[in-house]
Order: sequence, then C-alpha cells, then structure tokens
Amino acid sequence: MAEHHFHLKADWPGGRNSQGFLETGNLKTNISIPPEMDGPGIGTNPDEMLLGAAATCYIITLAAMIERAELPLKQMYLHSEGIVDVTKGVFTYKRIIHRPTVTLTEHATEGQHSQLRKLVIKAEQSCMISRALKGNVEIELEPTLV
Repeated sequence: MAEHHFHLKADWPGGRNSQGFLETGNLKTNISIPPEMDGPGIGTNPDEMLLGAAATCYIITLAAMIERAELPLKQMYLHSEGIVDVTKGVFTYKRIIHRPTVTLTEHATEGQHSQLRKLVIKAEQSCMISRALKGNVEIELEPTLV
C-alpha cells in the first residue's frame, strides 16, 4: 500500500475579515471570505477550493479513463457549480454540479460514444474527492457529449 502526503501552510493574521495566504505545492494564493458571505473577497476561499478540488479530480479522472479506453478525444471542457445553503446563519455546502462537455472526433463509432456515456458517470464515482465528499455534498452530472 502506498500513501501520498500533501502539506499546506496557511497564514491568517487576524479576525474574520482578514486576508490570509496559503501555500501548497504549486498553489500559492491569498485567501479570505468571499463577498457573497460578507467577506473582503481577496484571493480564493474555501468554497472555491472545494469546488476546484472536486472539479479537477473529476476532469483528470475522466481524462485518464478516456485515455485508457483509447477513445478518440477531440476536446473536453468542464464547468462546475458549487451551491452553498445558508439557513439560520449556518453555512452548508449542499451540492456540486459538474457540466462536462466532451467531444470525440468525427470518426468515433457509436460504440465509442456509448462507452463515453458510461465513463462520464464512472469518473464521478471513481474520483477520490467525490468519494471523500459522499454523504455530505451531493454531486450531480449534467454532461454534454458530442
């Protein structure tokens, strides 16, 4: 069994509406509470980072599956949306919607398109971040396959 360790350092100088900084691997950015939640909106925030983790995990997993299946990929694009509910002052990350657009080359067979439809779903189920969020955050797919 192999374990991979990831490390993050964060500096936070003050109260709720301060601006901090985080560093992890290739990511170095300012952080603060987003303006939608009455924060200063400087740099990124936990909501964007959770969405980013889920989205990048999904698209990389899907790309790997498409490659392994030797499907003739022409183009792939992803738009993801995170929905946070605020009820009685409690913030809850409710749902993430992935909207992948995947285009195979014009020579792709119906069998390859059928396999792609299956992989789009399987990638979400196989993604490490999706599995970590399971039971806490709903993840939906709204694919466009060409």
